[in-house]
Amino acid sequence: MSIELTRNFSIIAHIDHGKTTLSDRLLEFTQTVAQRDQQAQHLDSMDLERERGITIKSHPVTMSYPAKDGKVYQLNLLDTPGHVDFSYEVSRSLAACEGAILIVDAAQGVEAQTMANLHLANEQDLQIVPVINKIDLPSCDLPKVHKQLEDIICIPAEEAIPASAKTGVGIEDILEAIVERIPPPTHFNDDGLLRASVFDSLYDNFRGVVSYVRVMSGSMKRGTRIKLFHTSNSYEIKEVGVFTPSMTKRDILVAGDVGYVIANMKSASEVKIGDTMTESNKPCKDPLPGFKVIQPMVFSGIYPVDTSDYEALKVAVAKLQINDAAFTFMAESSVALGFGFRCGFLGLLHMEIIQERLRREFNMDIISTYPSVIYEVTKTSGEDVIVDNPCMLPDAQQIQEIREPMVRVFIMTPGDHIGDLMKLIMEKRGMMENTETIDDMRVMLTCVLPLSEILVDFNDRLKSMTKGYGSMDYEHNGYRPEKMVKMDIMIAGEPVDAFSTIVHRDKAESYGRKLCEKLKEVIPRQLFVVAIQAAIGGKIIARASISAMSKNVTAKCYGGDISRKRKLLEKQKKGKAKMKSIGKVNIPQDAFIRVLKND
Repeated sequence: MSIELTRNFSIIAHIDHGKTTLSDRLLEFTQTVAQRDQQAQHLDSMDLERERGITIKSHPVTMSYPAKDGKVYQLNLLDTPGHVDFSYEVSRSLAACEGAILIVDAAQGVEAQTMANLHLANEQDLQIVPVINKIDLPSCDLPKVHKQLEDIICIPAEEAIPASAKTGVGIEDILEAIVERIPPPTHFNDDGLLRASVFDSLYDNFRGVVSYVRVMSGSMKRGTRIKLFHTSNSYEIKEVGVFTPSMTKRDILVAGDVGYVIANMKSASEVKIGDTMTESNKPCKDPLPGFKVIQPMVFSGIYPVDTSDYEALKVAVAKLQINDAAFTFMAESSVALGFGFRCGFLGLLHMEIIQERLRREFNMDIISTYPSVIYEVTKTSGEDVIVDNPCMLPDAQQIQEIREPMVRVFIMTPGDHIGDLMKLIMEKRGMMENTETIDDMRVMLTCVLPLSEILVDFNDRLKSMTKGYGSMDYEHNGYRPEKMVKMDIMIAGEPVDAFSTIVHRDKAESYGRKLCEKLKEVIPRQLFVVAIQAAIGGKIIARASISAMSKNVTAKCYGGDISRKRKLLEKQKKGKAKMKSIGKVNIPQDAFIRVLKND
């Protein structure tokens, strides 16, 4: 296929605006998938993707389209994840394209993720083809969406293609626009040397690592020896091909092609997203631009509920890491929870996906600790350390400064709810940067918040406050010095590491009180009073007490001298005092599960 007849494009959209449904219609119209094999959400291969209506893994596909000009074009669609957790993968996929279809919901209009994904596409200088989807809905408002396109995105309304991915309206117009508006791949370099960008990878149990690549220059085929710039490892190619959407073998991949490469790689960690493949014997001088090492942003401990499942959990997380190099783990042990793993994730959605896959695909019954972020700590000695676990935080006397990660959050909301959202932002230690009116109904709030404050309930409360009409997206915004402290929870004087956390000094007391009260409800009563305390250093900032179980030791005394009853009560009092001094509180496993799962 001539490079002039090739078009590489992606589809970008806010969640639930019809990206996957449009992909299905394109596959159907170009007859890429046989009628008997067609199914809804065809490119979403995981059950989790189908259930939640989100794309987790990139799914490229090559389609053949006979256009109205009489020529047959090769259309390479690079389907991308839509969530901010995977923004680097999205940027690498977009870098492999020359254009992008921007989907806007005809009823909901421009949303927060619409803007974020458009920004990524503009950074790659892609040709944008706007599509207004769901025009079949009764609530469709085309004039409003046209105005938003012109006012917010600065795209002329007449360029937008009205369509309905559900009914098939406008699909041919979209294909013709791809052919006419998106330029063919440009020659990255005319020196003939191989340069191929890796934009994703997966692990196949029988074939090893399958690398998804866009060939920028040169060509690659079976037997070619390649090397990766950022690992310097060398491999021999066993197979190349394209996705139709299943893997289809080809003799050669040339400049402009999007396809897959199978070499003798055994783990996904051997190939890094954004890396450059080149020939070992005739390497290009410099790698393709844009590569960076993906670093986890959120950490959480994962433990088996049944301690005998530790080895099975170890095997399960290792298998997941083979297929997901962004997921990291290392063994750790907890006095309360036993043996488990400290796991790193790109974000909260990534963490939820990994945990759900452990439960579904490996049938693991797990418990996860409160998610934490990475803090930068400068010690009084001048040494800088990275802390992702509260237990690793140096003593307060050794700390000069703690810096926490910040995010810039973009919130799209109906104007009626600005007051409530501003209170929420203030409560989460946020700072407003900008308020922009989108149309007569909605505004966009831009604010800076600590990453730790949006991890658990921020999006849920946002949706609740705006009755489901609010949407948010965020981007990382560096680090900021804050008054962070380590808060320990002590039960009967013994610290419990599973409940240790790093919190802001101003919020420590309220959070400590809340946690103490919750623990009071789930820890069984003992024969002596049990003190549950939240402490910062040696200072107790919150406390709750579990009253002792009492036994009526005077029940057997019927009448007689009162001194006999006093003697028995005094004996009981001494016994309880002795038990309190030497007694231990055994916290049942379900107490940890109930607290950590509901926190």
